[in-house]
Amino acid sequence: MNTSAELLKELRIDRKAPPPAPRSRRGLWIGLAVLVVLLLLAFAAWAMFGRDKAIEVRTAPTAAIGAGTASASVLDASGYVVARRMATVSAKITGKVKEVMIEEGQRVEAGQVMATLDPIDADASRSLASAQLGAAQSQASSVQAQLREAEANAARLSKLVAQQLVSRAQYDQAVAQRDSLRAQLVTAQRNAGVASRQLDIAGNGVDNTVVRAPFAGVVIAKAAQPGEIISPLSAGGGFTRTGIGTIVDMDSLEVEVEVGEQFIGRVQPKMPIEATLNAYQEWKIPGEVIAIIPTADRSKATVKVRVALNVKDPRIVPDMGVKVSFLEAAKPAGTQQQNQGVRAPAAAISNRDGKDYAFVVGDEDTVEQRELRLGREMGDDRQVLQGLSAGESVVLDPPAELKEGSKVKMAEEAAE
Repeated sequence: MNTSAELLKELRIDRKAPPPAPRSRRGLWIGLAVLVVLLLLAFAAWAMFGRDKAIEVRTAPTAAIGAGTASASVLDASGYVVARRMATVSAKITGKVKEVMIEEGQRVEAGQVMATLDPIDADASRSLASAQLGAAQSQASSVQAQLREAEANAARLSKLVAQQLVSRAQYDQAVAQRDSLRAQLVTAQRNAGVASRQLDIAGNGVDNTVVRAPFAGVVIAKAAQPGEIISPLSAGGGFTRTGIGTIVDMDSLEVEVEVGEQFIGRVQPKMPIEATLNAYQEWKIPGEVIAIIPTADRSKATVKVRVALNVKDPRIVPDMGVKVSFLEAAKPAGTQQQNQGVRAPAAAISNRDGKDYAFVVGDEDTVEQRELRLGREMGDDRQVLQGLSAGESVVLDPPAELKEGSKVKMAEEAAE
């Protein structure tokens, strides 16, 4: 009984007990934050793996083959940049170098002093010539003074002989002395003139100790140092220099190429060309053919062609390797073919399943695969007769995974 009473007592509701505390809102906010984080992670995972990844590519525009422009390359040849005006400057005399005033890469003007030689011998020769000139002039002055006296004496005796106050013999002797002094004066004056010219020559000898630039240009080699012996003639030993330095007129640079005999018929004077330096592959330099040298190299079966460059730039230096593309001459407007197509980089054309394709970049950075009908080669480009329009951007060296509708991004953007 007691046990039953105790159980009923436990089941009785205590009306005096305090009400239970309300549920905290902190747990609710924590749950919402966890849910938001999970949603953000899911969206990031979709952005990275759910969408198509853009392929990094390089692009280039196509160009129209217009009227009045040189278009296709009819012949490619290799050659070198040469200077038509280049000189190794030396002195006119043999002497010891006193001072050198040039360095490689320095620009000099016409007449600028490049070096000086020791002028001791030249100065001595000029001093001697000057002294000889002074002696000749003094002798001429002395003879001239004697002549004035002799002329006065002859004039006086001519009056006396007319009055029969002196003998005729005395008068004749005075006249003979006067004429002799006149001849001596002429000789003395000529000797003075010779001495004057000798002094000029000696002065030229002193001037020859100064080496000047014959024309404006750039020094490409410095060949002598102070203290060395320099001579305009080649010496047998190895201790005598034949020049102070070499200068090049950069405005006279041109290109010389050797064209095979079987192709020389394609080259004509004034023909437009496009030159590409081996050092700057992306730089296309316009120019034209100057002349075809009228002789052939028997050993190589080639003919030399001179080519002018229409651009003067310090990056172009002598002996650089260069590739020359001889282009078709410009055609007047109205004589062009109706369907010339466009000019596209050859690197943008790929062959898939035996057909030629190019990928054109659209407005939304997606590519469109187009089948092409190709024309002739145009140097590094290709004539496209059908499939492309001028001004469109095509993908260069399209990767194998690139296909119709693929998203792309520019290589420059990726680098940024």
